[in-house]
Amino acid sequence: MDFITQTWHWSISGFLIGMVMLALTYFGKAFGMSSNLRSLCSMAGAGKFVSFFNWDWKSQRWNLVVVVGAMLGGYVATHFLSDPSNVSINTTTISQLAAMGIDAPHGKLAPDALFGMEIFSSPKMIAILLIGGLLIGFGSRYAGGCTSGHAISGLSNLQLPSLKAVIGFFIGGLIVSHFVLPLIFN
Repeated sequence: MDFITQTWHWSISGFLIGMVMLALTYFGKAFGMSSNLRSLCSMAGAGKFVSFFNWDWKSQRWNLVVVVGAMLGGYVATHFLSDPSNVSINTTTISQLAAMGIDAPHGKLAPDALFGMEIFSSPKMIAILLIGGLLIGFGSRYAGGCTSGHAISGLSNLQLPSLKAVIGFFIGGLIVSHFVLPLIFN
């Protein structure tokens, strides 16, 4: 079990992602998690009100299975196959987060200050979640896909728009982590 619970080398994970991408390409499929939101809205009947959601979601059933598998896999990995002692974060990062009032994860994948249940008692954190969710949703739609769709699928297919999107994601992430987060949490 140690092999499964310990952090895998990037080359193993990269190879496995590459094999999945080859299989998807072989079967004529394109990977992307955000496209499932369109499928779910279409299934719920949003196509009656917005033409964007009026499409054949049944052709994307396989991708909905990917979402279910990701959720189940995440649950199994977190509760049965993880070793919290191997979550290591740079000490400088921990001190910078502490200065913003964000606790160290202490063996968890994410700090409670950002992902714990107590955030729902803070109007500031609820506002951050709502605004962040809207920005992510709008950004995914505007960019024609989410980070995983562009970075994994788009780059694997050598798509120039995906390269531009991934560069934008990295620049945006750097700006937010160095300038926006300190403004919000200080």
